[in-house]
Formats: sequence, C-alpha cells, structure tokens
Amino acid sequence: MYYDALKTFVTLAELKNFTKAAEVLHISQPSVSLHIKNLEKEFHTELFLRSPKHVQITPTGEILYNRAKQIISIYEQTKEEILEHHHSVQGELVIGASFTIGEYILPSFLFKLQKEFPLLKLKVIIGNTEEIVQNVRLFQVDIGLIEGQTNDKELSIHPFMQDELFIISAPGHFRGDITFDDLQNHTWITREEGSGTREYLNHVIRSNGLKVKSLLTISSNQGIKESVIQGVGLSLLSHSAIEREVQYGELSLVRLKNQSFTRTFSYVFSPVMKSKRSVEAFIHLIRSE
Repeated sequence: MYYDALKTFVTLAELKNFTKAAEVLHISQPSVSLHIKNLEKEFHTELFLRSPKHVQITPTGEILYNRAKQIISIYEQTKEEILEHHHSVQGELVIGASFTIGEYILPSFLFKLQKEFPLLKLKVIIGNTEEIVQNVRLFQVDIGLIEGQTNDKELSIHPFMQDELFIISAPGHFRGDITFDDLQNHTWITREEGSGTREYLNHVIRSNGLKVKSLLTISSNQGIKESVIQGVGLSLLSHSAIEREVQYGELSLVRLKNQSFTRTFSYVFSPVMKSKRSVEAFIHLIRSE
C-alpha cells in the first residue's frame, strides 16, 4: 500500500523542502527520500528536480500530485465512513462556498447543522465559484456551494435556492424608476474573474447593450459596498449581501421598470462523496430549507 508514500509526496510537493516535510510528517529525512524513491521506481519517472537549495516538482510529478490528493481523500473518507457506519454523523465536513453564499447564506445552515449534529466538526473554505469548483474536483472540500455555473462533467451539480440581485448606488444617485438608458456610461464596481456575481454582471451588460465608462474590480463584497457608498460607481449584488446597508440607508436600490435579476445557487460534489453521511445530512438540510 503506497498511502504513506503518497502522503509524503504530497507534503513535499507543497513544502518543496525535504527537512520541512520530515518535520511536518514526524519522520526522518531519509524516510522522506525513501518514500519518494519508491514512488519514482513504481511510476518509472522522476517526480522532483533536486538541488541543494530547493525542490521543484516535474510535469509528471504534477500529474501524480493531483491524483494523489484524490487517492488520499478517498482513503480517509473510506476510513471515516466505516467509523460512521456504527455511529451518528460525526468526523469532519469541509464545505466550500463562493463569497456571497459563504458570507451571508451559509452561517444559518451551519448553526442548524451544528445543533443537529454536535459531534460533527465543520470547516468552511470561501472563494469564488471557479475556485470552489476546483476545490471540489481535487477533493479539497467535500461539497461546494456556488452562485455561478460549471460544465465539469466529473461533478454533480444541483440547484438549491433562487437568489435575487439588485443594482445599487450611493443614496440620492438616482430618483424613482429608471431605464437601461439611464445606466449608460457609468463606472461599475464588480468582483474578480471567476466569480459568479461577475459572470452575472457581464451577462447583464452584454444582453442590454450597456456602455461602461470604467470597470473597477474588487475581490470582496464588503469592499464593493464601501466603494459604492463612497460614490465611486454602481454595482450589482445579491439581496442577501446588501440587505443591512439598504435598511440603514447607506445604499440605494436602483429600480428598473419591469426588470428583475435572478439566478440559481447550486451545490456541487464529486459522486464518490454522495455516500458520505455528513454530506448526505448537509444536502438534506439545504434542500429542506
């Protein structure tokens, strides 16, 4: 069984230093070298380029790295499933969530999940849609919640709720109902490429022929809101992200005649994760809500 060798390989690939890898794994440096040598012999390839100062992974090493992460995850999941077979939902559930969901939607789910399964350890990783899909594919998270789309055929994607978005401005910027003509030649503040919110704004701009004066990219919903409050420009954000600021009069909703903006939030996972009891419990929760 090459589990220990693969774990050593992944650690070395990430730390790029034999001494540090040995310290993290609590084994000797010669043991690290032996594990790598055995893997190179097994796969008939050189996995690292070694020099006195650093270690660099080779192209074939990159291939093994991606698969090794998956193999280790499946191995540990199997151990956890065997343990859980005779017990209640426990162990660790790693949830990936895109920013809007992770910051404004997920916390209430976590509260209910922890209340129902007190032995379950929860870990949340927040990134944009593209990053979360990548984390799911590499088994770095057990399940992901995204606001954008993915065409990854290796993953299973399912909708779980509808989200309404609103164009926002600083208070007093517009008065009454407006049309798309009133939105021409404005500065827009938006999220980075790979974000589901950015993807949706791009769609709105293209489909309505909007001319953009300038585009300011900020990889934070809070940063976008603060910029809009200061009058830097307009933005398009989820209602859940702006509800508090609108309530306190710090932001204004820009209302378009006969126009609304909606999208679907989805959960995404690798099919091998569906049998994990904690994943099943989480899916049941978000679907019931």
